[in-house]
Amino acid sequence: MDIQSYSIAKTFAQEGVPEAITTMGLAPSDNPFIPSINSSYVFRREPLREVLAFLNNPMGDALNVSGPTGSGKTSLICEIAGRLNWPIQSLTGRGRMEFTDLTGHYKLVSSTPGETPSMQFQYGPLAKAMMEGHICLLNEIDRIDPSELTGLNDVLEGRPLVLEQNGGEVIKPHPNFRFIATGNSVGNGDVTGLYQSVQQQDIASMDRYRFTVVQYPEPEDELEVLKGIAPTIPESILTCMIKVANDIRRSFVGEDGNGGALSVTMSTRSLCRWANLMSVYQASDNAVRYALQNSFLRRCSPSEVLAVEQLTKDTFGVSW
Repeated sequence: MDIQSYSIAKTFAQEGVPEAITTMGLAPSDNPFIPSINSSYVFRREPLREVLAFLNNPMGDALNVSGPTGSGKTSLICEIAGRLNWPIQSLTGRGRMEFTDLTGHYKLVSSTPGETPSMQFQYGPLAKAMMEGHICLLNEIDRIDPSELTGLNDVLEGRPLVLEQNGGEVIKPHPNFRFIATGNSVGNGDVTGLYQSVQQQDIASMDRYRFTVVQYPEPEDELEVLKGIAPTIPESILTCMIKVANDIRRSFVGEDGNGGALSVTMSTRSLCRWANLMSVYQASDNAVRYALQNSFLRRCSPSEVLAVEQLTKDTFGVSW
């Protein structure tokens, strides 16, 4: 894969950035692992700057992207990689995940349907990324048993990956290989009490990362996102929706003075779903309320439904 330079201003729609400033990417190709892009995606400058700096020169580090649920950690990486034509090998962490899920293992495989399967070694996303010069994206890293992740330590320091299960095969890291992890914490466990399955990670493992934090977008940024996906909804309605979402988020983390009255939060993903469904239900008697029920309220407890509906009613006024 050939290296190619991309103008940051043009590629990521960054006003005020000189067009002469470029970032590293790969030449366009038909590689199926290059993420699709959302043309209406709005990049926030600081996270964009930090991810691009890492992709240009990791300096022997991996990258840890942390933030609250639904704040756009994974989409940030995928939207950047898609515009830079950088393929991604991804995997989502879970409590029982083993290191071999990343590296690879033997399994029964049939080359064509109906053919008798045979045992073949299947490379995992880490091995593929190291061989091909892709990004290995490990989502929800803080859900994984920290003892399993210590197997990454040598790889994150630039040393080869040794596949003992495949006869001791040695995979040297491609120059374009990058390792990025996302999670709701920065490896020190769930200090908020909001994420029950988050585990404290090994301090030696976390020392191999540089850290980027992605919070929920600023209201003006979310407004641009919603205008892009729901252009038929008046801006005044979209503004009210964003205020409701931020009130819910403050209540979720306990910033409303009520000690975290809500056990659910409205992510940017849920907010976009609300806007999309409003476009679908515009002919209904109360499209705002009906779309909110479909996108968010039906996963809340009865008391939380009342609380969110009151927040929404107070914000929308007669529009509600």
